[in-house]
Amino acid sequence: MLQRHLRPTSPARSLAWVAALPLLVLGCRQVEPAPAAPLEEASVKPGINEGYLDPEMDIDAMVRRFEVESREIAAQRNDIVLAIEVRPGDRLADIGAGTGLFLEPLAEAVGADGRLYAVDIAAPFVGFLSQRAAKLGLEQVEPRLCSERSVDLPADSLDVAFVCDVYHHFEYPMSSLASIHSALSPGGRLVIVDFERVPGVTREWILNHVRAGKDEVIAEVEAAGFRLMGEKQVPGLSENYFIVFERP
Repeated sequence: MLQRHLRPTSPARSLAWVAALPLLVLGCRQVEPAPAAPLEEASVKPGINEGYLDPEMDIDAMVRRFEVESREIAAQRNDIVLAIEVRPGDRLADIGAGTGLFLEPLAEAVGADGRLYAVDIAAPFVGFLSQRAAKLGLEQVEPRLCSERSVDLPADSLDVAFVCDVYHHFEYPMSSLASIHSALSPGGRLVIVDFERVPGVTREWILNHVRAGKDEVIAEVEAAGFRLMGEKQVPGLSENYFIVFERP
């Protein structure tokens, strides 16, 4: 069943890549080239990533925290990967890959001829991802350290950028989005999964932790030069939304 429109508009075109999971198609308008991010963009939430920049991070504790089945996206990770509609041979970046919750299903989806960039700002995570990929024999995986302002990937190097429960950790969102826009090839997709933030409905912890609700996230991503394609309803997701953008 299609969800209601996020804002009143009529569909401008259908999406050829719609598969088993329903996608809400929203009206598209002409999008100008991505505006340059401010050279000195101010932090939108100072300290949000402080714990991840500790070189002595307890990786085992992070695995227990992120990969527990009581976490919604962990329980539904296979359906989330299915909803991304990855094609064999795709070049995909898992931005904020953390401990590698999605490492295996995404690597399997891109296949041996594809490329999976497992990107994170935390050096301990990147080291752990390298060990995990090597242990599993995932030669298509390339863990990479990025910065708080950029995903630090080459221009036109991606078909899909995947940002799962990480957008609210973008301390400099316009700078990070500009780097994603550059890294995506024209027609490439940006998939964002993040927490719903609805005062009076959303849990207090999320309200305090998550800076922006879905509508604000959409506005920021569109302002960075992306075109909103729609929202998918993924089975089992209730606290998180799944929205898709395109780089024109």
